[in-house]
Amino acid sequence: MNFNRAVIKVGSALIAPTSNGCSGKYALAIAQFITNCQHQGKEIILVSSGGVAAGRSLIHHGSPKLSVATKKAMASVGQMQMMANWQRFFDSPCSQILITQSDLADRERFISIKKTIQIQLANGILPIVNENDTVTTDDLTVGDNDNLAALVAQVCDADSLFILSDIDGVFTKDPKVNNDAELITNIEEITDEIYAMAGTSRNHLATGGMKTKIQAAEKAVEHGINTYIVNGTKSEVFAALLKEVNPGTRFIAKHDKITAKKHWLKHTLKSQGQISLDAGAVNALLHKGASLLPAGILSVTDKFKAGDTIDLVDHHSQAIIAKGICLYNHHDLKRIMGKHSDEIDGILGHDLGDVVVHRDDMVILKNDSKK
Repeated sequence: MNFNRAVIKVGSALIAPTSNGCSGKYALAIAQFITNCQHQGKEIILVSSGGVAAGRSLIHHGSPKLSVATKKAMASVGQMQMMANWQRFFDSPCSQILITQSDLADRERFISIKKTIQIQLANGILPIVNENDTVTTDDLTVGDNDNLAALVAQVCDADSLFILSDIDGVFTKDPKVNNDAELITNIEEITDEIYAMAGTSRNHLATGGMKTKIQAAEKAVEHGINTYIVNGTKSEVFAALLKEVNPGTRFIAKHDKITAKKHWLKHTLKSQGQISLDAGAVNALLHKGASLLPAGILSVTDKFKAGDTIDLVDHHSQAIIAKGICLYNHHDLKRIMGKHSDEIDGILGHDLGDVVVHRDDMVILKNDSKK
């Protein structure tokens, strides 16, 4: 696994293995691995969970079931503990980067994050990224740090993503209850069968589980990023990685990776509405590489603004076949749907373009309905 720039994601179970805040039990070995990589000239970005777990003992909560507000308070104080815990293991400085879904969805902020990380790496600084839990809402959250790590890997043009957990990788069965479970060392294609093998985490401090790790791997490999799920509790795992030996499960990157813009569109932007398309429009989009014209639109659902992201639905199968940035708002689109492009100006009194969704602002999802 010869890599130049990698994102390493560390789960809560490794940062705070008990309920008493941060610990060096596993973090020290991870930090030593990062330092060894840096000494080899490799660039590392760390995505660290553990804010809530680190702050758990510092915020009175009473009930084992935590409210969203309590979790945010824990995350706020826990971030300080987590950052201090990491910094003590490094001679070089670390930086803290807290981001939200809206930061990733906004193209200008997306580019800003990218440039910030590039400058820090050029100056020998270790960027430590986490979701800004204190200010996020249900609508603005990435949801888990596995998927956040995949998005960060895309932002910073990493060639590898390492997801460190307390499990060895993906198994054919749950190894905790099945003695005949076998570790899958290489996965070339992420199928329904692979997803079916994903169990849920038994760690009450974790928000991910194997399913989100596979989701993250799927995002990363589409962008040409080799992804590994390995056991961060075992020091021998890091020795193997330094020797370029795979100690866990490797998801092999696709060579025909989608562009950065389309990856951002597919995995980061949330759709604000749907439009239903006739058979001719579906065929043009899927097989002719065409932009979407108003003539192929049968119906418009939900309210959205010009520039919002929408789902494009096959009217016959009701499957979402594509996702794209719409040039018209829902009100105007209802007036011009089914019409020829040369009629737009006469109907609306203005013309924002002959197409509703340009091909460059669209990503095909025809094989994604299963997920």
